[in-house]
Amino acid sequence: MSDFVEEDDYLLLSGVQHMAFCERQWALIHIEQLWAENARTLEGKYLHARADDTFADETRKDLRVVRAMPIVSRSLGIRGVADVVEFHKVEAGHDDISVRLNNRMGWWQPFPIEYKRGQPKPDDRDAVQLCAQAMALEEMLDISIASGFYTTFRRGAESQ
Repeated sequence: MSDFVEEDDYLLLSGVQHMAFCERQWALIHIEQLWAENARTLEGKYLHARADDTFADETRKDLRVVRAMPIVSRSLGIRGVADVVEFHKVEAGHDDISVRLNNRMGWWQPFPIEYKRGQPKPDDRDAVQLCAQAMALEEMLDISIASGFYTTFRRGAESQ
């Protein structure tokens, strides 16, 4: 018997947040495929556009920013896209928290970043999604990730 979930049965990372908020909402979106855009979701898509740019991969000195990074966890049976993963260059390599990156010198420590529209939620649903992203990255990169960040934004404002 395998410890891994079949690929056809993988759950979407975006669904983790939906499930943490409301099981009925999750089922309507992810099983029944019922979804209707509204002003808030359209505004969120607009504000989220930069994070979703799959061609934006930038390096500034000791920081590499990867946007719309596909991530997967075979053991958890989840897949999706991390809004942003920042890789911070570290002085010495620590096999448990840093990795080597293709075509980059040195060791790099990853931090997942999730963007959300509006105000911070009063519960932990966004943190649960971010944690799932970190766990998938841990499995993919064979390291430990101690922290990540989520940022809320709305027109004309941003907070962390």
